[in-house]
Amino acid sequence: MNESTNFPTKFPAQHQGIQPGIEKDMNPLPIYQTQGYGIGSGRLKDKVMLITGGDSGIGRAVSIAAAREGAKVSIVYFNEEEDALKTKSEIEAIGGECLLVKGDITKKDFCTTAITETINRFSSINILVSNAAVQFPQNKIEDISEEQLRRTFETNVFGAFFMIQEAITHMKKGDSIIITTSITAYNGHETLIDYSSTKGALTTLTRSLATNLVSKGIRVNAVAPGPVWTPLIPSSFDEKKVEKFGTDNPLGRAAQPIELAGAYIFLASQDASFINGATIHVNGGAMVVI
Repeated sequence: MNESTNFPTKFPAQHQGIQPGIEKDMNPLPIYQTQGYGIGSGRLKDKVMLITGGDSGIGRAVSIAAAREGAKVSIVYFNEEEDALKTKSEIEAIGGECLLVKGDITKKDFCTTAITETINRFSSINILVSNAAVQFPQNKIEDISEEQLRRTFETNVFGAFFMIQEAITHMKKGDSIIITTSITAYNGHETLIDYSSTKGALTTLTRSLATNLVSKGIRVNAVAPGPVWTPLIPSSFDEKKVEKFGTDNPLGRAAQPIELAGAYIFLASQDASFINGATIHVNGGAMVVI
């Protein structure tokens, strides 16, 4: 078990070179659970959560937290086999149930398969967390290739659309959708131009879908993280940027994945039954331009 409340304020220089990044190769390892997050209070008892990118980073923390709250968890991941198996073992170690579904969410057929496998295993889907994403820094917009632009939008936006389209046919009143956006949707980012654009699209998707699904009683909300120590960081930024990652935040550091998990659990639970179309900003106090 990875347990600590002494969150690091800086990271050694490192770069993995290819996305998606691998959590087990990070230094230090991200903190995805702590002693302070105990057995849980059954807030998601008998619920089924499907989460994309649930194998590592924020997704791993949310997956384990949901299991602690009584949910059965279906984790959709791309190709991070070891990370996915590690998360599954952590969930099973606390008595939870976990299904792993490997594939590419940019393909609509796969999204249909992921939903079908989840229904076949758990008989329902109550909570959909759209969390998977990629990012590729570029200093100039001219350097963003058509291939990169398509991959970023197809993963971050199309993947969310496809999964939502398939999931809502099985969702009912009281169920919820949670989308991972980003502080970059509000403040932009100098070198994450296309990534920030996708997160802006997801923010608007959250608001629009909340209005569209309100008559069905399905709530749609989002979480907008600030800097978080996940595999996306060493796999996309160079060594110098990794060394400085998060140090310009008001709290002087990047968040650890465990610090995001509670926001997702809250939005998924009945504690948030009157919250719809909203975004929770978990960013260490950074000023957000709204």
